Amino acid sequence: MEMPVPFTWGHVTAWSWSATISLAVLASVIAYVIATRRWSSLTGAAWSKKRTAAFFVASGLVILATQSVVGVYDMVLFSAHMVQHLLLVMIAAGCYAMSAPLELTQGTLPGAPGRLFGRMVDSKVGEVIGHPIFGFVTYAVFITIVHLTSLFNQMLLHMWVHRAEQVGFLLIGYLFWRPVVGIEPSRHPLMPGLRMVYLALAVPVDTFVGLALVMAGHVQFNAYSSMGRTWGPSIITDIKTGGAIMWIGGDFLMLLAMIPVAFLWMRDEESKTKELDARLDAEAAARGASGMHLADE
Repeated sequence: MEMPVPFTWGHVTAWSWSATISLAVLASVIAYVIATRRWSSLTGAAWSKKRTAAFFVASGLVILATQSVVGVYDMVLFSAHMVQHLLLVMIAAGCYAMSAPLELTQGTLPGAPGRLFGRMVDSKVGEVIGHPIFGFVTYAVFITIVHLTSLFNQMLLHMWVHRAEQVGFLLIGYLFWRPVVGIEPSRHPLMPGLRMVYLALAVPVDTFVGLALVMAGHVQFNAYSSMGRTWGPSIITDIKTGGAIMWIGGDFLMLLAMIPVAFLWMRDEESKTKELDARLDAEAAARGASGMHLADE
């Protein structure tokens, strides 16, 4: 891989375009728009504009994370890689979850492919993959493995491994955020209170991995040493900076996601309280009417 020019704040607007990523994102946007139109024609109801907007935002974030200045330096600076990681798995994947791609695909994919896709989603395997526990565990394991094992070295040595990791961030991030967003139909939906617990349990994942990198006493990714970078921070300082970004940035974004969930939880509890009060009032009124009837007799 060709070493990029030394980073300065003057390069913050640098871009490095990838035909593969650009075409893949463009194809996904075209497919999504076509599917929304087919949804409208099949159901007679327009597909949500908010969901469409979320998909466009997610697509833009993928381009930003992989081809802006973050993507220019993501292979030579661990800190840049960590910013990319947060953009993909924490923000872009969450926006993809809000765009409900699974529901749209299942409702619009025609013919034999559509029937096959529906059987896959409704199968036991599909049920396991769609379970919140699966999304949580996969997220925790993936984040740990790709940042604390030799797999990260392979990512630095082979571009195809790096691209696979980026796709993994999006797919596993989607599975993680899907039960939190709670838009698509699910056989195992989480109540708002459980969504808060789900997110709270996920906070230590980024904290653990980030602190492990911050406290590193040696360079655990030898591929950085062979790159010959002569500018910027030392390798160990860069790794510690990336760990801090993951720890502080990841925890901040996770806590930020708890805010709308907390409001949803309060609204849900308020609705349940009103329903309970109405039921108790109705029962009290019924008992009063029954008492008056007996007194009349």
